[in-house]
Amino acid sequence: MISTHGLALHFGKRILFEDVNIKFTPGNCYGLIGANGSGKSTFLKILDREIEPSAGDVVVTPGERIAVLKQNHFEFDEFEVLKVVIMGHARLYAIMEEKDLLYAKPDFSDADGIRASELECEFSELNGWDAEIEAARLLNGLGIKADLHAKKMKDLGGVEKLKVLLARALFGNPDILLLDEPTNHLDVEAITWLEDFLYNFDNTVIVVSHDRHFLNKVCTHIADIDFGNIQLYVGNYDFWLESSQLALQLAKDANRKKEDKIKDLQRFIERFSSNASKAKQATSRKRQLEKLTLEDIKPSSRKYPYIHFKQDREAGKQLLTVENLNFNINGEQVLKDVSFTVNKGDKIAFVGSNGLAQTTLFKILAGEINADSSFKWGESTSQAYFPKDNTEYFNVDLNLVDWLRQYSREQEESFVRGFLGRMLFSGEETQKSTRVLSGGEKVRCMLARIMLNGANVLILDEPTNHLDLESITALNNGLGKFEGTILFVSQDHQLVQTISNRIIEITPDGLVDMQMTYDEYLENKNVKSSLK
Repeated sequence: MISTHGLALHFGKRILFEDVNIKFTPGNCYGLIGANGSGKSTFLKILDREIEPSAGDVVVTPGERIAVLKQNHFEFDEFEVLKVVIMGHARLYAIMEEKDLLYAKPDFSDADGIRASELECEFSELNGWDAEIEAARLLNGLGIKADLHAKKMKDLGGVEKLKVLLARALFGNPDILLLDEPTNHLDVEAITWLEDFLYNFDNTVIVVSHDRHFLNKVCTHIADIDFGNIQLYVGNYDFWLESSQLALQLAKDANRKKEDKIKDLQRFIERFSSNASKAKQATSRKRQLEKLTLEDIKPSSRKYPYIHFKQDREAGKQLLTVENLNFNINGEQVLKDVSFTVNKGDKIAFVGSNGLAQTTLFKILAGEINADSSFKWGESTSQAYFPKDNTEYFNVDLNLVDWLRQYSREQEESFVRGFLGRMLFSGEETQKSTRVLSGGEKVRCMLARIMLNGANVLILDEPTNHLDLESITALNNGLGKFEGTILFVSQDHQLVQTISNRIIEITPDGLVDMQMTYDEYLENKNVKSSLK
């Protein structure tokens, strides 16, 4: 068990946490949520004692081991993959290292023999004989195949490294597991495996994630950071969302009733306070009035951008035809004989393990890459493109007003500021340089650019990357109301499930085109896998 008592963290005058008292118990998975900047990652670092609080304590049951998901890709570059996973259990790894040194000594003494015996006993108690088997099982489950287990970390790609670091955190059945964005860059198979792992995990898990579907699948509780404190809710993310909104509405309704009561009492007192026959009743009403106090309802620190895509004109029936599209990158064929037709109103999610193929296809369709004439847009179509990598759009030293004005037909500053305000940029923030924007701020700017475009076809490559839960929810709602056509790639399960009416999977053998929901596609895929 891990708990906090009177926890506080101050950065100068800014109070991040104040008097936080919370207990995390075994057998539960806690989703830690809150607005950007509320301190989710910082709170995990306090629990891991990486950051010292300004006041208060973190208490861990004696003897319990904490495991943390590290995001440093280069920390273990010179170590073998399997060894990096086992290093997740520091004590077990230290025993293994000391044993190897002892047994390698040419002058092995009696004292060495006694020490080796002690180490072997502890090694066995920590289930050391199965360490390599367990590490391999975790790696395989996350999609790191056996032929990579003996390679050094520096020989792996970025996503593969992330999976190894995740396996490292999960290794050895830790008592307390702290995970900060564990699903980032994972493919759907790895996310599904992780969901099953955490669902069956018997100890304590505290996880930060922007994936709503993931939080719904694994969480038994939600720990909500708001106004410097943490409120605990029983249930998953959807239950928290519903119950917190209900609690807020009930508080508002109760205040409204109190306000009506106060007005009635005030009217009675004003009318009869000077009437001798009603004096006692007026005095009684005054006492009632003094006891009535309105509940102090703080608005949430969460902010939702207003995302609304509107097409300037409706597209005709002929939208897009792709026939036998091929494309090579550095001699490797990325797209082979790609053919499909897009119909008016389609909301197509492109899926598959090859993210490069999806990104390349979208760049070709958006005119970012010159390809042969294997595709044709309908004459009445207009396209707006959201790239996975938006770096080149921000390699200019402009403030946000001037940056967005580049993409606006209406040049009035008040108009441009209005669009920035919808995306949560107001006041002095609109004068920020594009060079200092965070990843999430850049994405919101790109979404504002697309909103100004008025296109009837949206091409979106991973639009939820870097966004917080509130912005993802706003984007989900905005896409759901869009009356045009959408071609998109996203790792956000809920977004794909609620927006798409068609799934196109890009495989090495060609396209698989299905008129079905994302959940139906995944179920169909799992059934086929089980039959092999």
